[in-house]
Amino acid sequence: MESFSIVMVVLIALVVFTVFKGVRIVPQGYKWVVQRLGKYSQTLEPGLNLIIPYVDDVAYKVTTKDIVLDIPSQEVITRDNVVIIANAVAYINIVRPDKAVYGIEDYEYGIRNLVQTSLRSIIGEMDLDNALSSREEIKTKLKHAISEDIADWGITLKTVEIQDINPSDTMQASMEEQAAAERLRRATVTRADGQKQAAILEADGRLEASRRDAEAQVVLAKGSEESIRLITAAMGDEEMPIVYLLGEQYIKSIRQLAESDNSKMVVLPADILSTVKGMVGDKLKL
Repeated sequence: MESFSIVMVVLIALVVFTVFKGVRIVPQGYKWVVQRLGKYSQTLEPGLNLIIPYVDDVAYKVTTKDIVLDIPSQEVITRDNVVIIANAVAYINIVRPDKAVYGIEDYEYGIRNLVQTSLRSIIGEMDLDNALSSREEIKTKLKHAISEDIADWGITLKTVEIQDINPSDTMQASMEEQAAAERLRRATVTRADGQKQAAILEADGRLEASRRDAEAQVVLAKGSEESIRLITAAMGDEEMPIVYLLGEQYIKSIRQLAESDNSKMVVLPADILSTVKGMVGDKLKL
């Protein structure tokens, strides 16, 4: 009787264990790949699932959530032989777990290498300026290049983003030196243009001043001529008015000579009136 009880307990335990082996509850966000005697059998969806105990086995548990793959930075050579550093990030989703686990050994490693290879090929066909300013174009070409390849693995590429595209350290230093040289050249040109305009304005000022001085001298000369003519007409042959005018001009010239910075000594004749009269006499004889 005791042996029978033991057998019953063992049978009950075996039945419970068998039922437990045949029932699988898959959590939301996952799909399980089942193998039957080592061969792919089915894919279990989220929820309660039944399998054949001891025959079926859950071989892989695959997430159906979006997976973010960080693509490591790499050196890429552009069409104009410039080395730049580029990296990206890819968002994928596994829609066929059976293809993802049986179609490739490591799908994450394969996608990373595929993105890196395609990125090198796309940027290699572009110049440096285009590569630095055409992220959307690179993104579109990259997505188109790898979508068909990973579709064979049961994986969908949601999107791929270019994180960084930067020139190498050596290239950055060269670009900074070039930019500094360009700024210096522009500053030199601007300074030279300013000096040129200043010189032109100064020359124009001197020319205008000289023209005005000449016009003033002509006006003064005409005024003096008119004054002398009027006085001569009024006084007739008397020479005192003429002597007075000439003496006034003579004294004015002596004063201007004395006020000049270059004059050190002014010599005045002892008899200015006689001198002026002598000059007038000479002119009247002429």
